[in-house]
Amino acid sequence: MTADVVTTIPEIRRRIEVCRRSGRRIGFVPTMGALHAGHGALIERAVADSDFVVVSIFVNPTQFDRKDDYERYARSFPEDVALCSAMRADLVFAPEASEMYPASLDTSVNVARVSEGLCGQFRPGHFQGVATVVAKLFHIVQPGRSYFGEKDAQQLAVIRRMVADLNMPIEIITVPTVREPDGLALSSRNRGLNPTERASAPALYRSLLAAKHLVENGCTDAGQIRQTAASILGEESIVRLEYLEIVEPDDMTPLDRITGPVRIAIAAWLGSTRLIDNVLCVPQVR
Repeated sequence: MTADVVTTIPEIRRRIEVCRRSGRRIGFVPTMGALHAGHGALIERAVADSDFVVVSIFVNPTQFDRKDDYERYARSFPEDVALCSAMRADLVFAPEASEMYPASLDTSVNVARVSEGLCGQFRPGHFQGVATVVAKLFHIVQPGRSYFGEKDAQQLAVIRRMVADLNMPIEIITVPTVREPDGLALSSRNRGLNPTERASAPALYRSLLAAKHLVENGCTDAGQIRQTAASILGEESIVRLEYLEIVEPDDMTPLDRITGPVRIAIAAWLGSTRLIDNVLCVPQVR
C-alpha cells in the first residue's frame, strides 16, 4: 500500500468529505516530518483505531523562535512518505507554507498558563505557533481522533487545553515515548547530534529516572529532587541544562512539594541541538 500525497486544502477537504459521507472514522497524526519510529507508533495506533488515517507533514515556520533553527530542521520527505505507506496510513497531507499561510496571519490561538513555563519561557511564541497550526489542521482534516506523543508533554497539554476550551469535537490520544535501547527519547532533532554528543545524550533520561526513583520512594521536596537529577546530568560536561522542573501533569505549573502525580521535565543543549524529555511519576501509597 502506498499512501496518497495531497498538497492543497481543497483536495484534502474533498477526500475527507468522501470519507465522512461513508461514515468512516478519521484518525489524524500531525507531524513536521523527519519521521522516525516514534511517529511510526503514532501512525500504528491511529491505524488500529480508525478507518482512514491522515498524516500531515508540514514544517511550520510560525512555531520556530529562530530562523536558523527553522532552516536547519531535518527534512526527508521521500523517506517520510515511505514510512507512512509502510505503516498503512491512507493519506499524507503535505502543504507548502504558502498553502497554509497564503497571506499575513492576523488570527492566532494563544493557550495561556499551560504554555507559559518550561519551553514557553525559552521559546517565545512557540506554543502560539503550535496551537494555531494545529487548530488550522484540525479544521481542515476534521478528525474524530488525533494522536500525539508523550515526549512532547507540554505541547500535548497545550493541545488538550485548546480542544477543551474551544469545544473541538476531537479526542486527543496519547502514545508513550519511544526510546533507543540506551534510553534516549526518539526525536527528529537527534539527527543533529555528533557522535560525542550522542554518547552523552542518554544522561537526560538517567537524570529523569533518578528523580522518578526519589518521587516513587516518598521524597516530597521538589528542590532536593531537582538537585539530585541535575547532579547526574552534570556528570556529562558537554550537556548544558536549560531547565529541569517538577510540574503538575495537566497544567504544567511548577511544584515545591509533591503530594500526588507529577511530571518531571527537562530541556538541555548538546552543541547546537536542543533536546527535551519527561517522565510521569506517581508516588507510592505507603
